[in-house]
Formats: sequence, structure tokens, C-alpha cells
Amino acid sequence: MGLYENLVKDLPDVKGKVFAITGTTSGTGFIAAKTIAAHGGTVLCLNRPSTRAEAALADLKAQVPDGVFVPIGCDLQDFSSVRSAAEEISSKYPALYAFGENAGIMLGEDVVTKDGYDIQMQTNHLSHFLLTIKLLPLLKAGAAEHGQARVVIMSSGTRHGDSTGKVGKKDHHLEERYLGKGGDLGGNGVAMGAKITGPQFDRYCQSKLANSLFMHALHQKLQESGNANILSIGTQPGVSNTGLMNDWMKNPIAKFGMNVLAKFMFSKPKDGATSLILGLMGKDENVKSDTIYGPKNQEKGPAVPNDAEDYEIDPAKMDMLWKKSEEAVGETFEV
Repeated sequence: MGLYENLVKDLPDVKGKVFAITGTTSGTGFIAAKTIAAHGGTVLCLNRPSTRAEAALADLKAQVPDGVFVPIGCDLQDFSSVRSAAEEISSKYPALYAFGENAGIMLGEDVVTKDGYDIQMQTNHLSHFLLTIKLLPLLKAGAAEHGQARVVIMSSGTRHGDSTGKVGKKDHHLEERYLGKGGDLGGNGVAMGAKITGPQFDRYCQSKLANSLFMHALHQKLQESGNANILSIGTQPGVSNTGLMNDWMKNPIAKFGMNVLAKFMFSKPKDGATSLILGLMGKDENVKSDTIYGPKNQEKGPAVPNDAEDYEIDPAKMDMLWKKSEEAVGETFEV
């Protein structure tokens, strides 16, 4: 029996609970949405409107005919679209049980969104930061209704490194410049060798470290504000063949290399989704706030608690992240 099957057999019924998840067209988000719906939950699917999103929604409904899937248009590369998505959710639902910040892009070029920020940082962190601001009142209502609510933030093992091979070094930290206006953050370039290298990968690593810092900072602020019944949980899927690098793999050489790695090193997509599913709907006794769940070796294996490195819980860096994120989205985050 695989990792996914072992997890699913112990999941609780979530009937009557509403889950919002970004990025449900494929990979971890698709599998999590399907699993939640199969256990009775209502799933709000936040995706950029496209034929791909429509096809994925139809596929979800075909796989779980009795499931409740609600499409919500949300382009994470556009703050105005994020605000509209939050307004739509708030107008339709009085409470949320869990918000899964799952969507992300990897190896994006050194270009900016219409809002002027690095495309990877805005997609992976800043827009999720804004969505959390907007959906927090619904999560508070969900905690009051169910005794608990959850924010589940998808990070990655790449939070520990960059293309120079720095992993856990004293000088490894989140750099403020990546949270500012983008378009001049190292240029383009990525190569697959013994490890991925290049500035495009550096920017991805920084966005994933931002995810981790945000999870820890949010936990602290929820505790301090008397909202400890809203859990802030992190996840990382390990090395999973989820299609995250599909755009880069349009290069035939890159595609061949990744397919070879996938055969020998990557976990199955459904196994890579286990950490996200655990965070969103695992039994209360199996998850706790201020913790990242995923494979211990950052590659493949069961979802277990990962110890935080100093640079993930550095108070000065968490404060910088919070202030720069508020500056970017133009709103104060009142927890």
C-alpha cells in the first residue's frame, strides 16, 4: 500500500466544511481537491480562468460525481483578480474551514507581473499573503463553527538552498530585494546538472523560503492575537512529478533529463500530495501549527514534521517579510 492509500484510510469525514485551494488543475492541488470532496467537503477551486481549468473541473466532477466543486476565478499574477476572488468567496460563504495556499510556478523568467513584482514571488507568496488577509474573517468564523480552522502553506525543500549549493549555511537567508519591485533580479538562465542552477532557480528558492517564513510569522501573530484556534501549517511535497516545471520542460533536452529523474527519484503525484492533504484535513491530533510537514529527506517519503532552520524563524527576517509583503499588496494585515 502506498503513502497516499495509507493516509486516506485514516482521514476523517469533513462534511459541512468548506475548503479553498489555489491551483487545482493538476498535481497536489487536484489530488487534494478530489480527496476532500470524496470525504464530504466543499472545495472552492481557485484557478486562473482557462480551458485547462474548465477541463480539470470536469475531470474532478467525473472522478467524484457526488463531490461539490466550486470554480473561483483567481489569477495570482494580478492583485485585482485576487481581490475579486476573495470578494466572490465572501459573498457566497460565511465561513471557511481551511485555505490551502498550493499554487505555484517554478523557474519563471526575470519578468514582472502587471503589479510590478517578480512573477515567481507574486505567484508563490505575495498573492497568497493578500488572499490570507482577505479570507481571515471567514477563517475566524470557521474556527468558531468547527472549533478550529487552518491555513496550509505550500513550501518546498528548495527553501534550504539556491543554485550556488548553499544549504543551511550561515549566510543563507531571505533577501529583501526579492520582495520589492522585480524585473532586475539576476536575469534568466537555468541548467539541469547534478543540481539545478541559475538565477531563475534562485528566485524560486527565495519564494519558497518566503512561504516558510510566512507560515511561522502567521502562527506567531495568530497566537498573540488570541486566534490560536486557527492553525498555520506548512507543507512540502518532496520531489514529486507534479508538472510544476512543465513550461521549462518544453525544451526537449530538459524534458528528457527530467523524465529520467522522474523514473528513478520522484515520488508519485498522489504521494507528493499527502503532506498537503494531511495539513488540510488530517485528524486534529496528527497536525499542529507552526510546523512544516513533508518527507524528512526533502525528496520522497511519508509526510512527517520537519525541523525549522534558524533562517526560517529569524524574527528580523519574519518582520521584514511581513512589512515588505504589506507594502507590496498595499494593505495592512490585521490579525
